[in-house]
Amino acid sequence: MRNKARVSAEDCAACGCCVKVCPRAAITVPHGVCAVVDADRCVGCGKCVRECPASIISLEAAEA
Repeated sequence: MRNKARVSAEDCAACGCCVKVCPRAAITVPHGVCAVVDADRCVGCGKCVRECPASIISLEAAEA
């Protein structure tokens, strides 16, 4: 089982830092509201976790 990125939606400032570093284009900020992770594209590399200035992205075990 792989880890996948998860965004704390209520705390996301939609700054886009995570979007810029994602090597698989798995994160978007639709309508400038909150970052959204496409679990099918996310490889769990953790780059977004390290880049988020608000520390609101985490890696969690993906559901099967």
